[in-house]
Order: sequence, then C-alpha cells, then structure tokens
Amino acid sequence: MRKYLIIGILLIAVCQSKAQSYAKLADSALRIMWNAKDTVGYRKSLNLYEKAFRLYPEKINSLGFYKAAVLAGELKDFDKAFDYLERLLALNKDINTTWSSLTSRYVNSEYKNLLLDKRWPAISEKAQKMKASFLKALRDKQEEFQSGGLNNIDFAKAKDGKQAYQLITSFQDFQYKEANNYSIKFRVIDSTYTSYFVSLPKSYNPKKSYPVLFFLHGAVQGNALSEYQNETILGDWNRYYTKYAALNDVIMVYPKGSKQYNWMNPDQGFFMVPSMLKEMKQSINIDDDKVFITGHSNGATGSFSYLMKQQSPFAGFYGFNTQPKVRTGGTFIRNILNRSYFNVSTDEDYYYPPEANDSLNVIMKRIKADYQDHRYNGWPHWFPQFDESEPVYPMIFRDIVTRNRNAFKPTIYWECDDVKYGKADWVQINQLDTIAKPADWHQRINFNIYKLLSYNKQDSLIAKDTLVKAFNFPRKSGVIKGSYQNNVFHLETSSVKEITVFISPKMVDMGKPVTVFVNGVKKLSRKPIYNKELIISGFKDTYDRKVIWVDEFKITI
Repeated sequence: MRKYLIIGILLIAVCQSKAQSYAKLADSALRIMWNAKDTVGYRKSLNLYEKAFRLYPEKINSLGFYKAAVLAGELKDFDKAFDYLERLLALNKDINTTWSSLTSRYVNSEYKNLLLDKRWPAISEKAQKMKASFLKALRDKQEEFQSGGLNNIDFAKAKDGKQAYQLITSFQDFQYKEANNYSIKFRVIDSTYTSYFVSLPKSYNPKKSYPVLFFLHGAVQGNALSEYQNETILGDWNRYYTKYAALNDVIMVYPKGSKQYNWMNPDQGFFMVPSMLKEMKQSINIDDDKVFITGHSNGATGSFSYLMKQQSPFAGFYGFNTQPKVRTGGTFIRNILNRSYFNVSTDEDYYYPPEANDSLNVIMKRIKADYQDHRYNGWPHWFPQFDESEPVYPMIFRDIVTRNRNAFKPTIYWECDDVKYGKADWVQINQLDTIAKPADWHQRINFNIYKLLSYNKQDSLIAKDTLVKAFNFPRKSGVIKGSYQNNVFHLETSSVKEITVFISPKMVDMGKPVTVFVNGVKKLSRKPIYNKELIISGFKDTYDRKVIWVDEFKITI
C-alpha cells in the first residue's frame, strides 16, 4: 500500500506523550498499516482507527476515514469500506478536498477490492464531481486574487524615463480581496504545475503595504508538486507562523516543492520563489523592502541558499535546523555581508551537528556578518513540532518588523561561480574570467567537520567521527566588491571579465556626473539618465516599486 506522507510521524516517539490521544491512536494505526504483512496486521490497524473514531469523534479527519476505508477494502468488509468512503466525502473540516483519495492515480491499487462492487461507480462519480467543483472554485478564487494591480500601469502616459519612474513609485491602486487565504496554481515548466498558498492578514487593506514571509518546507525528496493546497498548511508545524503572522500583520506564503523542483538541489526549481513573489507583487500591496524567507531542514537550507545565490529581492533570511550549504555550487559566505541570517539550531540534530554550527559562528563573527545562532539544547531535528519552540517565533517576527532591505547600501560584496546568479543589488557580474589569477584577497572560506550525528537501529542518537569539508567548491568563482560616495564608485574585481553597475536616484545626484573606478583605474565618467526602456523592462522583471534602476554602466575589466 502507498504510504501517506506525514512529515515526522515515524520520528517522533518522544513527542507522542504531548500529542492528543486521537493523534496517538491514529499514528499508531498508520504505522501498523504500513508494516502489515497480512490481514492480521490490517485488522489490528483498523481496530485502532475505529477505537480512535469511537473515543474521539470530534477529532476525526479525512486521513482517518480514508485509511479505514482502504483497510476495510483489504479485509473485504465492503459495507464498512463504503460506509467510511461516504463519511469521508461528507467531512468538511479538511477544506473540501476529502475526495482526493478517490481521484488520485493510486485508486486502482488502494481500492482494488472495491472496484467491481456495484456501489463503486456512484461513489467514484460523486468524488469526481466534488473535485471538478472544487477546482472551478479554486480557479475563480485565483482569478479574483490576481485581478487589478500593477499590470494597470499605463506606461504610454510616460513621455520620458522620469515619468515612467514616477508612475511606478506612486502606484497605489490595488484592489480589495474577497478572502484571506488563496491557493495559487503556479506553472513550473511546460505543463508541469505546482502551487503556493497565500495567507493575508484578516485586516488586509490594499492601501497599506505589508511584509511577506515565505516558508519553505523540508523533506523535498519525499514531497511531490501539487496544483492546490488548503488551510491545513496553516496548522501543525506551521501553527506558530500563523499565530505570530496574524499578530504582526505579515503575509505568509507556502510554496510546494518536490524532489526535482525545489529551493535546494537541483537548480531547476530555484527560480520558483522569486517568480512567485513577482506574481504576488502584481496583485497585492507588498512592502518591497520587507520580503523574507524562512524554512525548516531542507527549507532552511533553501533559505540559506537564496542568501548566498539570489538575495536581492529579500530583506532577511531565517531557518530552523539549517544545513548552511549551497548544494549546487560554491558557498560564498561573505555574500551574507549584504544581508542577514537568523539560525535556530539544536544540539541533537542529525542534519547539522552543533560543533559545525559553532565553527560557523566563529567565522561569521570574524567577518562581522549580521548572523544569529539561537541554540536549543535537548531537542532533535524536528524542533518546530514541539510547543517548546514557540519562544523563537516572537523573536523572528520582531526582527521582521524592525528589519528593512537596503538595496542601496554604500558597500557591497558579491561572489558567484555562475553568472546566472551574478547580480546583487546594484552590481552584476556579467562574465567570469576564471583563467586569470585570483586577487590575493579572493580566498575561499571553509572549515572541517569532525563529527556527525545519526540514529542507530535502536533509534538512539550517536556521534560518528568523520572528516569532511563544510562547503564544496566545484567551480572557480569571480568576485566584485566596492563602495560609492558622492557620485564616485570604487570597485575591485577578481576573476571577472565584465560587470554592470546599476544607478538609482536614491544613490546619486542625477544632475552630476557619476565616476567609476575599477581596480584603481578610472573606467568612465558621465551624467546618469532616466533610461525609459531600462526602467520599464527592469520593473517588469521584478515588479519592485522601491528598487528601480534608471541607468546602468557596463564595464569591461
């Protein structure tokens, strides 16, 4: 039988004593079902489910009825199986997707003993109709969410670049939304789709701009893309994000990734979060300087990867139980100097050992990074599942409330080994020159990890000696660093062939020439302009109303 994925169910023996009784019984029934080798195991599992239903009827969820129906079918108790299917479809507490197990690709295997029963066509048709109705309502709701907004800017009214700039910065014509929660279907590639779930503050006002926090889920290897999500995403492990987002008027966003398309590895899905943000900005009033990313486990590694590879749209980064490492290239730690990272670590984490976090903390302090590591002792990798994790969330949301992106910071550092990720705020590496000898100051930062934690066959956490490098560097990289003041830019490069410097009126006096020195050599000096074509094309790439580049200087090294 197919294993219905519930993150962490098999790992959390210690937390079961803190769970509700229905959950303990249902989780035990599910594990027995997974391990059953014959009808004896199936009967034992079904008996536990029925005990949970009998003792806690108000707690019954769709997973319980779904698995009970499958078990009854395996035991050839057809009357009971169809009774549970009818009760499953009648449930409304799971946001109207109770039909999903009857319309999935696993129907023929999970309900194989029911397919020839005369009641099957009727129950199957009922589920298909429910699905069709649900998907239509979802499409209508998405259309309402995406109506109006930045696409209404009429750039034909702008006679020059300065007016185009003013049209963007002054825009406030967003529409009210009929709901607070939206599941948005998102095109990944060709006919492949996933979704992201948007939860707006209850008091959402389109005249006001709001912070946004993306939560990236973990276990990307065990997840699959889904064209819709529902409000259940707001509970369980995410319950404290929901609670404190509501208290602080923060928009929460939950993308759905998979083994192939995610924010960690491979690279095919890395575009998704920035692209989802771009879609949202067209429809709702987002504060461009207050967009953040958080996550747990693989999701926290994804958050850290955006910090290292594509940080420009975001103000800050957070992660629970992070493995701070870029899986698709080099981990260029100094890139944090333009932003920040808030890490939550535990001393019993098999994903990343506490000694490695200690070593990273020393490095972050040495390079004067805006980096926090909050260590919680006595807790495993799945720390967010426990109620004792709650004190972390007020700290995260206090940071969100007080932190703003500064895309015009007068100093910058950026390193990359792939020019696809060559842009950071006002500089961009267009071409690398990895044949050239690197500058003396262009040196890699790395450290050794000597111990890793893992679970043995007795589910005991043990430490194993090892010797691995914290970061991999599969390719040579290039670097640009520098500063500007009073219309003068001083930049240094290493292993770089071509760069672009972007100009904003918030950085320079537009009425005076801008002079750029690269590696001590004066490369150009001219008065910046409001380049209408650049302004409009750049805006449509990001729909950012606060970071608008009005001119650019391309420089060959």
